[in-house]
Amino acid sequence: MAGINETLRGLLKIDGVLGASVVDYYSRLLLGAVGHPAGPDLEKAALVDTDVVRAKLAALETLGYSPDRMEDILITLDDEYHLIRPLSRRGNDGIFLYVVMNRAHADLTATRNWLRAAEEEFDV
Repeated sequence: MAGINETLRGLLKIDGVLGASVVDYYSRLLLGAVGHPAGPDLEKAALVDTDVVRAKLAALETLGYSPDRMEDILITLDDEYHLIRPLSRRGNDGIFLYVVMNRAHADLTATRNWLRAAEEEFDV
């Protein structure tokens, strides 16, 4: 089992990652964060990204999709990727991982694969 700090330190080792956090979207609490000075304010991001996750889950419900079908939410900016991965497996419902990457240096596929694997080991 990997805890919050171990998971975040692992994410920061991925090329292009500027910051990462673990957020409880029920309570809007930032459970942990790690980042480079060039990255965004992860505490503010946790608060507003909670609304993004809630809105997408509501949209899926309206469309008749199971929320378990959502793997991630990708937001593409001119120089960054913001990746949100809700964790619904292994009793971590209500938790999401948030990763900010430098678009010029990021390996989006590798990061998604890493998040998928980390979810299997993650435990709050």
